[in-house]
Amino acid sequence: MIYKMLGKTGLKVSIIGFGASPLGAEFGQIVPEEGKRAVEYAIDHGINYFDVSPYYGRTLAEKRLGEFLKGKRDKIILATKVGRYGISLPDGFDFSAKRIIKSVEESLQRLKTDYIDVFQIHDIEFGKRKQIIEESLPAMFKLKRQGKIRFVGITGYPLTLLKEIVETQKIDTVLSYCRYNLLDTTMDDILTPVVKKKSIGLINASPLHMRILTEKGAPDWHPAPEKVLKGAKEAIQFCQERKVNISDLALQFAFSHKYVDVTLVGMSKVRHVKANLSNLGVKPDPDLLKKVREIIKPVANIFWKEGLPENNDPGATKKRTQGVQPNKKKK
Repeated sequence: MIYKMLGKTGLKVSIIGFGASPLGAEFGQIVPEEGKRAVEYAIDHGINYFDVSPYYGRTLAEKRLGEFLKGKRDKIILATKVGRYGISLPDGFDFSAKRIIKSVEESLQRLKTDYIDVFQIHDIEFGKRKQIIEESLPAMFKLKRQGKIRFVGITGYPLTLLKEIVETQKIDTVLSYCRYNLLDTTMDDILTPVVKKKSIGLINASPLHMRILTEKGAPDWHPAPEKVLKGAKEAIQFCQERKVNISDLALQFAFSHKYVDVTLVGMSKVRHVKANLSNLGVKPDPDLLKKVREIIKPVANIFWKEGLPENNDPGATKKRTQGVQPNKKKK
């Protein structure tokens, strides 16, 4: 395993993080026993960063992970989230201090632990900036002083909002999803420089662009425009003709980022863990990577509107499908 320091936290983290959303059946039903074996296999092979949320499976992922980690809690760094509990506004979100205090107690109980290593505000783009800065984060810092959490982080999709919080608040980590992979590298244009300057832990999620960069292809609910899906399909076909799984190339590309501390990949089966580990430390074939990126270039760096309108990145496009997207996290 390859390990890095998570910003200034002092935590030594595996560069592959176990994304636990599939344990909550976010991408379809799983066999719990196989999920448990996947967790155990990951730990046995050096993966020590586990990321979950009350939102995944609407608490199911936390409950299952808590069960699977019995006797192994001291071997891992545990990250969970607060603020997102459902799919849509306004009922699915609550960034109030009162709810944050209650939420951490609920997560501690479900995860069968007495502290959280990295506690993150989940999808801050769905909250008002004023509340996030003046209410949510102070509540998190209070929990940190109390010892219930060790470090404070934020997660989200729009990069300009993440950048603003990083620049103005004393947080420990930031998680960006779908903004650094073969289809979109805008994280490095907007967020990475300021995170690097402040030595904040950087977590990259969705290296497969929420399953677009897989042979199975994008799920029906995926918000990316049709032309992005079409461009990805061309790249997938190109790789298949060369007997290469595009997911392997995508993971190799993401894992090779010089400044990202952890890349989160969703897992629920031992074979998922094995496949991810097989790409660790493997440099992507330069010729293949160049050709794939040439195919993708016409649709690269296209991002969509997510969250409250005032939090959208400049230039964001409309989602391909509007309304309910029940399985949107995080692969």
